[in-house]
Amino acid sequence: MFSVIIPTINNLNYLKICLESLKRNSSLNNEIIIHVNCGSDGSLEYVKKNKYLYTYSKNKLGLCKSVNIASKKSSLNYIVYAHDDMYFLPDWDLIMKNEILKTKDNLFFISGTMMGPSDLIDFDCGKTFESFNEQKLLKNYKKYNLYDFQGSHWAPHVIHKDIWNRVSGLSEEFDPGFGSDPDLNFKLWKLGVRYFKGVNNCKVYHFGSISLRKKKDLIPNRGNRIFLKKWGVTINFFKRYYLMYMTKFNGPLSEPEKNINFYISFIISKIKYLFAFFQK
Repeated sequence: MFSVIIPTINNLNYLKICLESLKRNSSLNNEIIIHVNCGSDGSLEYVKKNKYLYTYSKNKLGLCKSVNIASKKSSLNYIVYAHDDMYFLPDWDLIMKNEILKTKDNLFFISGTMMGPSDLIDFDCGKTFESFNEQKLLKNYKKYNLYDFQGSHWAPHVIHKDIWNRVSGLSEEFDPGFGSDPDLNFKLWKLGVRYFKGVNNCKVYHFGSISLRKKKDLIPNRGNRIFLKKWGVTINFFKRYYLMYMTKFNGPLSEPEKNINFYISFIISKIKYLFAFFQK
């Protein structure tokens, strides 16, 4: 059913948790494809030993390039992009499949809902692999809920492989990764996708960006500036007026309502757009 794409860099302890959760908590016949960056912590040997599909780069690539490389090995119809610091909760894939069956074509972007110490659903079962309390998580995760919401751009998310290929996957100019998720959504919007849904019942526990986007790699606001120069508006503008981000889901989106707040925010975006060209 799903090709689960997981980029990783010397993050073996979290990767093991992620892969074990997929093994235990999946209901369908999926494939897992891992892009191993560096692999000097034993992760390359681990992936080989356990016979996972994988791609490899000796040097560190960003999230976007890693995912794009790995996705070329996909043999199934649906691409799921995930992080190596996620724990997939029971029946995540069955829930995702049922959501896809509600759609009328392949023009959709559907995501799960992240829970964790500082995520969409605030529920602390450990901030690190050492403190992770799997038993507490499995016993209680159904008690903690949000709602199905509009405009998701979060991982894990699924799109049809034909659509993924039409937009050429993630845009590699955003590496190491910040800003690439809303950029993907804007590319999908331009393609005609209006069904952007975050699904409450499809949950993952997220340790919190303990993957390729290390803090030392992040240049403040770089992803925002790239997005702004590319699309002419800010990420926040796109999320608020196009994706209707985090409002309750009520079906496919329509074109943004162009009221006074829209135009004020649009002008502010354009001013920021002009200033962005004077910044490095």
